[in-house]
Amino acid sequence: MNLKIIVFSFCLCTGIGFAQSKKEAKSIISEKVAIKKYHSNDELERMQKGELLTLYIERIQSLVETLPYIAFATKPGVTMTTLGIPNTNDNRKILDSQFEATADYLEATTEFQKTILPYSDTKNLIAAILFYEEIMKSLHEYSEFH
Repeated sequence: MNLKIIVFSFCLCTGIGFAQSKKEAKSIISEKVAIKKYHSNDELERMQKGELLTLYIERIQSLVETLPYIAFATKPGVTMTTLGIPNTNDNRKILDSQFEATADYLEATTEFQKTILPYSDTKNLIAAILFYEEIMKSLHEYSEFH
């Protein structure tokens, strides 16, 4: 009997804990969008094409997961609550829907890039990576404008 009470209590507490966590405000920008290292042209020219392709895809993913939200934030950690947006079920659902749409888009784009991008000219690939990195650097400076 005591074992049943203990198990029931544990399940109840666990259920309440999960129910509470679903209602927490989510970060609008994912933690995984940060670029760990920016590169110079010389560094990129010494890399193999496979490494360049990986960097290119990572930069695209970071931009896709950041650019739509720059009116709110440019770095991870900002939530709806932080911005004064009510943390309602409807608002959480629309944010989750946006995250799902972004994930679907990135999955399709990444598949395309892995198939087609190897045919790109290495110099163009390097130029694109440098351009994307400059955009990401600019996003960090963007916050100074408001």
